[in-house]
Amino acid sequence: MPVYFTKDFHQFFIELAANNHKDWMDENRKRYTQVVKQPFEKFIQAIQEEVSQFDEEILVKPGDAIFRINRDIRFSTDKTPYKTNRTAIISKYGRKDKIYPGFYVFVSPEKVMIGGGAYFLEKDDLFKVRQEIAYNLNEFQNLISDKAFNKHFPEILGEKNKVLPKEFKDDAVEQPLLYNKGFYYMTELSADTIFNEDVVEQLTGIMQTAKPFNDFLRRALS
Repeated sequence: MPVYFTKDFHQFFIELAANNHKDWMDENRKRYTQVVKQPFEKFIQAIQEEVSQFDEEILVKPGDAIFRINRDIRFSTDKTPYKTNRTAIISKYGRKDKIYPGFYVFVSPEKVMIGGGAYFLEKDDLFKVRQEIAYNLNEFQNLISDKAFNKHFPEILGEKNKVLPKEFKDDAVEQPLLYNKGFYYMTELSADTIFNEDVVEQLTGIMQTAKPFNDFLRRALS
């Protein structure tokens, strides 16, 4: 099994955090390409290929899944130009659609995170998901309490509304997650997980436990 990263992957970001400016990045551009950019692309491609074995929707190329290292600083008080992590969305649409339920990968010198679901839903889509939950309360409860899913994702996350549309209030007594505005899950692993020979199998195995939850959300949004 291939090892995708060297220790310099983490070291690059540790140094970038202390030198987060264009001059430093320009001086280290070749190093970035060799120890960060290309290995992460191969890593995400391998994940996509593995996930496609149990989720036929995964068709995007690595470049469509991976977020740029450049930060959007237009409306931020933090003007440092570069992220000190690498992230990707493994889904039908990749990073181009942050709403469609897929899988999220985050790698930094501090941690690895795997997650998914729907982080934020617009008003109409939120209504659809709430309606699907209300119509299928038992199915939804079985999904979120599944033993394999709970091992990695013990709770469904998301901002909450204080007030619900009246048609969901009775069902929310049984299922309080109806108050959520987003429905996503996340687990954290050691930063050194990426150096394991079986890292792709390990991470995609975790993702596979969450596919039924993603499928529920996709059905609601279809």
